[in-house]
Amino acid sequence: MSLQRCFTRRAVAVFAGGLAALALMVSAAPAAEVNVNDLLRQAHTAYKLDNRPRALALADKAVETEPKNPQTHLFRGNLHSSWREREKAVANFTRALELDASLAAAFQQRGAEHFRLGKIKESIADFDRFIALNPKQEPHHWQRGISCYYAGRFADGVRQFESHQTVNPNDVENAVWHFLCAAKLDGIEKARQKLIPIRGDSRIPMMQVHALFAGKLKPDDVMAAARAGDPPPSQLEPRLFYAHLYLGLYFDALGDEAKAREFINKAAASAERHDYMGDVARVHAEMLRRKAGEK
Repeated sequence: MSLQRCFTRRAVAVFAGGLAALALMVSAAPAAEVNVNDLLRQAHTAYKLDNRPRALALADKAVETEPKNPQTHLFRGNLHSSWREREKAVANFTRALELDASLAAAFQQRGAEHFRLGKIKESIADFDRFIALNPKQEPHHWQRGISCYYAGRFADGVRQFESHQTVNPNDVENAVWHFLCAAKLDGIEKARQKLIPIRGDSRIPMMQVHALFAGKLKPDDVMAAARAGDPPPSQLEPRLFYAHLYLGLYFDALGDEAKAREFINKAAASAERHDYMGDVARVHAEMLRRKAGEK
């Protein structure tokens, strides 16, 4: 399973799981609490129907009705997160945690939003709190590994991706991020010697990306694989996104800033269509712009 799909399933589970938990509370809840649950269920229905004004109005009403119920703030935070309203999402998750510091989902969601805002250290702190509350999730938490890479905590990143390999063994992306952290510690050649072998990633052009980092293929081979077979736009676009992202990271590891910026910027241009890995491309592009002194 890819890093992207792994995250998307977890995000959906967090959103849907919160609603399921609320539903279980209804049978034993007093009248006022049932009303809040009804509001949140109606808000979720409106959200699924893409009726944004109604979904937000209902979520706001739920918060107004029970301002000290952390679930209402968590739900509204998830709405803002899905709409890419990062600061509003963080504010809601923070309020939920002020009301219930054991609310693991709020730490996870706030950590992801902090990363998207470029607040890398804060994202790691939240992910660590999430893992402390859910220790069994530690091997699954590749997002923390990516944050460790951008925080310069490369040894922690190596350990995180080695742990993730135990639960996601056929993912080129995990092997590449492990390589990127290892290369910062020991150099490119030693990182290649430690490159995690992958054989089962069927996504195009991920096996070519793996061979690139292994030193067996060239960047042009990755691009050729992405375009091979004259795929329709719906298939070509994600192929090119991943090709551009990992070519950018490859050149970044080699210290070729011009090529890194070229490919990372291409990936970032389609970031909104690619969930968390799109955010990775966008955050990396913003870091490169700041490094170059651009606004």
